[in-house]
Amino acid sequence: MTVKALDTYAFKSSDALENYHGKQLLYINWEKHRLFSRPFVLALPPETPFSVIIDKYITDCFSYHPDFAKIDWKTVIWQNSTTPFTPDRNKSLAENKIGHKDLIRFTTPGLNGIADTGY
Repeated sequence: MTVKALDTYAFKSSDALENYHGKQLLYINWEKHRLFSRPFVLALPPETPFSVIIDKYITDCFSYHPDFAKIDWKTVIWQNSTTPFTPDRNKSLAENKIGHKDLIRFTTPGLNGIADTGY
């Protein structure tokens, strides 16, 4: 069924960057690990180093999964939404061109969830 808008639907977004007092939303998803039903969302300053994203926030969010201790961080495949990228651990979110409401996805080759089930 085709849907046609009858008028412009204009509104001020409640999750606009200016509503986060110097922080930006960052979504993080561990691909092929559906134990986590959706990406985690964090509100972080754009100056946050990527090393802190891995060492603190990704660890805090995902470390209770049995696969987490097996991650070889040198082989992780990173994407910003659907675009592959290689983050620089020593640079900030802004310097890594990670913006407000971006989705950072990481895939861990050889680790596909509990008993290779995707969970």
